Formats: sequence, structure tokens, C-alpha cells
Amino acid sequence: MYENISSPLNYGGLPLKNRIIFAPTSLGLPQEEQVERLRRIAAGGCAMIIIGDVPVLPHGFGPSLYSKKGFAFYKALADAVHREGCKLCAQLHQSDSNLKAMVKYIPGVLTKRISMEELRPLLNQQVAPYITGLPEKKIAQITDAFGTAAELALQAGFDMVQVHGDRMCGSFSSTVFNHRTDRYGGSPENRARFAVEAVSAIRRRLPEVPIDYKLAVRQEDPHYGNAGVLESELPVFVPLLEQAGVTSFHVTLANHSELSDTIPPRNHPEFGGEGCFLKFCDQVRALTKLPICGVGGLTDPDFVEEQLRSGRIDCAAMSRQLTADPDWPRKIQEGRVKEIHRCVRCNKECLGGMMAHRGVHCIYERKEIT
Repeated sequence: MYENISSPLNYGGLPLKNRIIFAPTSLGLPQEEQVERLRRIAAGGCAMIIIGDVPVLPHGFGPSLYSKKGFAFYKALADAVHREGCKLCAQLHQSDSNLKAMVKYIPGVLTKRISMEELRPLLNQQVAPYITGLPEKKIAQITDAFGTAAELALQAGFDMVQVHGDRMCGSFSSTVFNHRTDRYGGSPENRARFAVEAVSAIRRRLPEVPIDYKLAVRQEDPHYGNAGVLESELPVFVPLLEQAGVTSFHVTLANHSELSDTIPPRNHPEFGGEGCFLKFCDQVRALTKLPICGVGGLTDPDFVEEQLRSGRIDCAAMSRQLTADPDWPRKIQEGRVKEIHRCVRCNKECLGGMMAHRGVHCIYERKEIT
């Protein structure tokens, strides 16, 4: 009944055992607990896990591929996931936060007087001047580092890499933040240059590696998202990224606004429905033959099966649903659909837990899901 969900796929050069992917998620958990959480999700039967926000520079946010401790953490993750028959992807990430501007907020964050939700708009205020004023020499160092980080990721055991098309890539792409007048600003082609150079740096170092691109789409009328690519500019960005070496696209809404927009609850005014971001996949599908992964409020097996069967998407990415029930894929394969704990998109313990500095959890954990 769910043959498309359970069918294998060549995802841009990487063989996947089925069509379900755990979407990149900032879990906010201690490392040992994070390894066990992701091992459990892998054991539930998904084909691949994307590890979010893997820094491309030695001194970024999160565990570093460049340090012995950080490299060991990623290797432990890869070993744990691989033992469960699951692939692992590193989302290579470069923050667009101005570290110097952030210093004044550190005491408030450490004492929890400033919540993560309150910190976001404060940091976003600094993005435009930072991106606009970044020297070209520094830009070249950052884009080249995507290649170095990709090499290290594969050495640590990752099976593929994803370029985070939001954050710095997305801010360079967006006229909201990019006010440059040089070859990195102005026209859509120029604003795509940073992302293209990041992808090209990976392709030069690793000619055969599959490269996924998180394509963050900015919507107008009504306005949602501030970084990323305008819908009308997709015909410029998609071919350029494909030519640079991208082998698949992970399509979603652009960030740099309210977290409840990119992680929308069921009562969201614009994105409350099942598969809320798939309309962006439709636009990308018209521009490329590469595999497309859709994301956004996916919980219903019947709905997901139909999107895959129709060819609207090639893979379905989930975060909250696999947090609510890691066994979603396995239960489908074993004909136990009625036993699935469906995510109700309440955002209480997942997004709420992250905002409260206690990590991503789920209301179902109180009911002791095993």
C-alpha cells in the first residue's frame, strides 16, 4: 500500500533504502544524548539523517570538524547511525551572525534573561551590515572552507554533504540583507555567487560526492522569510547551482523571521496544512530534473505516499514527526500504520523545548514511546 515510501532511490548519487529523511534539526541536547536520539531515529527505519549546522570554519557554532573532540563526536554519530542501516549527511553551515556584535548579548543568554526567541531579532538586525561589509578576501576564505569541511565530513564518516542555503548563503542571496554593489550584490546572478562558489569549492575537492542544497525560498504576498531566494528568482538560482555541482535540492521556506514560520504549528495562518512548503517544490520541479526533497508538516502516510507517487517530490523530510515517533517508517513497512503516534504540530516540547534551553523533546515522551 505504501510502496513509494518504502522504495529505494538514487538521491543525487547516494543510494537510499527508502524515501524518508530526518530533516536537519538543532536538537539542543548534550552530545551523548544527541547520539542516542539520532541512533534511535535511525533504528526506526528512515533512510538518512541530516545533521544540521556543521560549521565550515574551525571556530563556528557547534562541534567542529577541525578539533579532535568535534571530529570524534561526528564519527561517533556516523558509527551509531550506520549500525542501524541509515545514511548520514552533514549540513555544512556558515553563520551570518556578526560575532563582535553578539558579544553584548552573551551575558543575557547565559543567565537566560534573553531567550532564543528574543535573541533571533537582535541578531538579524546585524545581518545586513555584516553581509554588506564583508571583504572579498574573507568571502573567498569562507567559500573555500566549504570544500575543506566537506573533505573532513567524509573522513568522519558522513555519506554526503548538504550546503545550508539559508544563513550566509541565504543572506547573500537576499536583497533584504545583501546591499553590496560589487560582484556579490545587485543582480540575482551576483547574489547567487556566494552559494555557487561554496558548492564549486566542494566539487573541486570532491568530484564524485553527492551535494544536496537546502534551497530556502522567500515568499511575498504575504511576506514570509527574509533570507533566501525569491520565488521569482528561482529560474536564475536553480540552474546556476546545478551547474556548480548540486545533485539534489532540499526545498523549504527561508528563515530569518519567526521560528514559528519555518517550524509552523497547525494553526499557522499560512502554513498550517500538511505539506505546507511543497508548493515551493512545484516551482523547483519545473526548473530541474534533479531529485527534490520536500518538507513541512508531513505526518500523514497517505498524503506522503501520494506526493511521492505523483512525482511531486522524490523524498520526504521530517523532523517533528520522527521526534514524535521514530518508528514512523518501520511501522509503515510492517503494516502498523494505526500504531503511529502522529505529530499534532503543537510545538510545545520541540520548538518550545529549544526556546526554553532544555532541548528538543515531544509531548509523547510523557507517554513513554518505545
